[in-house]
Amino acid sequence: MLRELLVDVEVLSTSGDLSVEIDNLEFDSREAKPGTLFFAMRGTQTDGHRFIGAAVGLGASAVVCEELPEELCGGVTYVRVADSTVALGRIASAFYGHPSRNLKLVGITGTNGKTTTATLLYRLFRRLGYKVGLISTVTYCIDTEQRESTHTTPDGIRLNRMMAEMVERGCEYCFMEVSSHSLVQHRIEGLSFVGAVFSNITHDHLDYHHTFAEYIRAKKMLFDALPEGTFALTNADDRNGMVMVQNTGAEVKTYALQAFADFRCRIVEMHFDGMLLNLDGSEVWATFLGRFNAYNLTAVYATALLLGADRDEVLRILSELTSVSGRFEYVRSADGVTAIVDYAHTPDALQNVLRTIDEIRREGQRIYVVVGCGGNRDKTKRPEMAQIAVANSDLAILTSDNPRMEDPETILEDMKAGLDPSASYLAVTNRREAIRTAVTLARPGDIILLAGKGHETYQDIAGVKRHFDDKEEVSNLFALRTKK
Repeated sequence: MLRELLVDVEVLSTSGDLSVEIDNLEFDSREAKPGTLFFAMRGTQTDGHRFIGAAVGLGASAVVCEELPEELCGGVTYVRVADSTVALGRIASAFYGHPSRNLKLVGITGTNGKTTTATLLYRLFRRLGYKVGLISTVTYCIDTEQRESTHTTPDGIRLNRMMAEMVERGCEYCFMEVSSHSLVQHRIEGLSFVGAVFSNITHDHLDYHHTFAEYIRAKKMLFDALPEGTFALTNADDRNGMVMVQNTGAEVKTYALQAFADFRCRIVEMHFDGMLLNLDGSEVWATFLGRFNAYNLTAVYATALLLGADRDEVLRILSELTSVSGRFEYVRSADGVTAIVDYAHTPDALQNVLRTIDEIRREGQRIYVVVGCGGNRDKTKRPEMAQIAVANSDLAILTSDNPRMEDPETILEDMKAGLDPSASYLAVTNRREAIRTAVTLARPGDIILLAGKGHETYQDIAGVKRHFDDKEEVSNLFALRTKK
C-alpha cells in the first residue's frame, strides 16, 4: 500500500486514503492507469504538474507532487513533498524491494573513462565467475542479457526495476556509470552503494551546470552521500581528485600514475597493439593504448581488489580484456591505413587520444582527425575542440557530430572561431563526406581519427535520428579503396 512506500519520504501533507494499493509507478501521464502512483516532476523542458489532471483522467490512484492542483479529484490520494524527484527515487527503491541493498553496487563518475571502467569491471567480474549487472552509456546488462541504453544513468523507476531483475537472476554485483545530470536530478536517490570511483573532471556540460564549480559540486554529490563502511576510490593525479572525497563518510583510497597512491601504475612501454603496465610491482600486458586507458585499468584493478577479488586472478584477466565499443577501436585498410574510432567529445578526451596516437606513430605517418561538436550542448568547448584538432594533426576536418536542433553550419562557425586565420583545416558539414575526404587523402600507413561519436549508431539531425556508424562508414570506404 502507499503508506508503506512513504516510510523514507519527507511528506509535507496528504489528502486521501494512504492505504490505497499501488502496483505501478509512472512520471509519464500517458502511461497512467488504475493502481498507478503518478509523480509530477519539474523538468528542464516541462513541468509534470501540468499533467496531473491527465494522469488522474486515465485512472491514476495517487499523485506525488510539490504543489497540489487547485481541484482535488475524489477517490485520488495526493501526497505533497518538497522534491518529487527525491521522492521518486526513494519510493521506487521501496516499491521494488530495495534491490540495491542486495547487490554490491559501485558507481563510477567523472568526465572521461566512466564507460570503459564500468564495462571492464562488468567483464572482469563475469570472468571471475559472478553474475553481474551493468548500467552504462553503451548498454544495460542483466547478467548475459543486453538492453539498449537510453541514458548514461536512467531514471529512478527504471534503475530500481532493472536492479530488481538483477537480484532475481542472481547477480551479486552491479557497476553503474553515474552522470552529473543524474546526481543533480536525484536519479540515484534511494540507492545503496558499496563504493564509488572518480576518474577525472574536465571541461564538459557547462550548458547545464553553467560553471565548472557547479559541475564539480554535482560529481561530488556521489561521494558526499557515501556512508561509513563503503569505499571512495579517487584519482590522485587529478587536481580535483581529493576535493571529491573531502566530505565523504567512506574509506578513501587513491590510485595514480604519478602521485603517491594506494594503487600505482606505470607505463613501461606502448605499441600500436597494446602496452606493458607495471601495477603495484607486477607487469601486465594490456591490449589498450594511452595514459587515459592506463588510468582506467588502474581504477578497474583497484576497485576489484577493494571488492575482495584475488589479485593474481585480477591481473591475469586484465591482460585478456579487450577494448570497449567506440573507445579507441581501430580498423585497418588492406593497404595499411588505420582508422581509430573514439567517443572523445570533450577537449581533454580529444587531447588524450591525439597525444596517444602521436606517441605510437612512426616517422612519416600522418594524422587526419575528423571531429565535430554536438548541437544544443556546451558551446564553450567548440573553439577549444577545433584548436586541439588543428594543433595535434597533419590535417583537421571539421564536420558535424549530432547537430540536434541546431544549424550544423552555426556549430562549425563556433568551432572555427577559435582558430587563427592562418590555420590550415577543412570544413565539411556532411559527416559522411568528411570521412570520405579523410580516406581519400590518406596514404598507406597514415592514421585517421574519427572522434566524437564512438559507439553511437545514429546521427541526430533536426530532431530525427538517422542510422550512422563511424566504424561502419570507414569500413565500407576501406573496402571500396581496396577494389580500386
